[in-house]
Amino acid sequence: MVAEILTVLAPQPGEIAVDGTLGYGGHAQEILARILPGGKLLGLDADPVELPKTESRLRALGFSAEIFAAHRTNFAGLPQVLAAQQIPGADMILADLGVSSMQIDDPTRGFSVKLDGPLDMRMNPQRGQPASSLLQKIDPEALVKLLVANADEPNAAHLAPALAGKAFTSTLHLASTIRTTLPRLSKDDSEGTVRRVFQALRIAVNDEFSALDTFLRLIPEHLKPGGRVAILTFHSGEDRRVKKAFASGQQAGAYARISDEVIRPTPAEQHSNPRSASAKLRWAIRVK
Repeated sequence: MVAEILTVLAPQPGEIAVDGTLGYGGHAQEILARILPGGKLLGLDADPVELPKTESRLRALGFSAEIFAAHRTNFAGLPQVLAAQQIPGADMILADLGVSSMQIDDPTRGFSVKLDGPLDMRMNPQRGQPASSLLQKIDPEALVKLLVANADEPNAAHLAPALAGKAFTSTLHLASTIRTTLPRLSKDDSEGTVRRVFQALRIAVNDEFSALDTFLRLIPEHLKPGGRVAILTFHSGEDRRVKKAFASGQQAGAYARISDEVIRPTPAEQHSNPRSASAKLRWAIRVK
């Protein structure tokens, strides 16, 4: 949804931008091209594996340290990043939530439901516990709550006894167990359940909702008057939080305008990039 994000954020030469989820740098590259001359983009990403690759890629495209700075932190670290750069506020803030294609496509990271690898799922492999450890330690009742809260999983109560407290050697081991636990599901329903379980575990392992709640609370005070924020979500738990935070911000007088409805990817993009199908874009504009 690059075109839609650029329309919402409307980057102009000389402006300060924050990409709170740098990832591969696709959005950042397009924003950088539009805020020059005189602008600067701060790219945040907690992934120590992918961040150096993206920084090198953008440097090779001619974006020097004066106009692009990479910071290894998640978006909840926004205040510290702005303070370190001596920037009082940003003209625009972007967050593209969830897991990136580079992480999904690298089986060693443990995010993929199709490629075998260690059951890890940590955005930062140097911190926290992998998903395999979480499953070994959790009890069925707690896992039911986790699957419902993080993925709205309708089969949570049936799945939890088969997964909680168990040792899983790999991503495909877990995916296979989920399928065999629910043999009566159609193939599409079964694969949907696998994806939701992986999503719920990933969110828990990375404490994503806590970081998102912190980020949403911080945004208004770190946007300049008239500044814009755009957030791309990929499931209902994220979208509910963004919708509520923007509405509360408008009611409190922090936002002058917010998106009335979500913006969805075009049919053409969904066809060319199936991973975009569940994306929802919401935006808000700070009062002047």
